[in-house]
Amino acid sequence: METPSSSLILDRETKASERPGDHKDELRLWLRLLTCSTLIETEIRNRLREEFKTTLPRFDLMAQLDKTVVGMTVGEVSQRLMVSNGNVTAVVAGLIVDGLVDKRAAPQDRRVQILTLTAQGRKVFRAMAERHEEWIAELFAGLEQADRGQLFRLLGQTKTSLHRAIAGRAEEAAKGDA
Repeated sequence: METPSSSLILDRETKASERPGDHKDELRLWLRLLTCSTLIETEIRNRLREEFKTTLPRFDLMAQLDKTVVGMTVGEVSQRLMVSNGNVTAVVAGLIVDGLVDKRAAPQDRRVQILTLTAQGRKVFRAMAERHEEWIAELFAGLEQADRGQLFRLLGQTKTSLHRAIAGRAEEAAKGDA
């Protein structure tokens, strides 16, 4: 039986590379970025589940709450995670049951709920975060430090290019609406 590490995993990027003439460089680049991102995310999800019996959404929510001692509203968390309030509420409910998150009404508006990590939640999250950092380092260990630096710079340039393209599209759309 072949293992994923010994066999070629067929993904969109691999399929596109079989016929490079059929695809522009930009599409092949996008598919490679997507493949890398998906591989990393899938591995982190698996490791969180195996080692901590938790999910990536729970980890991500706890990471946001770990950044503050005063807490955050459901709306603030949902904005940072770029998900709906309903998604946050569902994840929070499980974290409250597990004693990892506390929810209390905001003093200025009793309808607004403030979320904070409990002491136990902070301890559990910090253990997960430490392992998460180790896993990420392990996943990138095949790259030399100079290559990681170059990749980081190139991805920064890519991010800038994306923001420009998106802003340009928004400007064009605004002109069309005028």
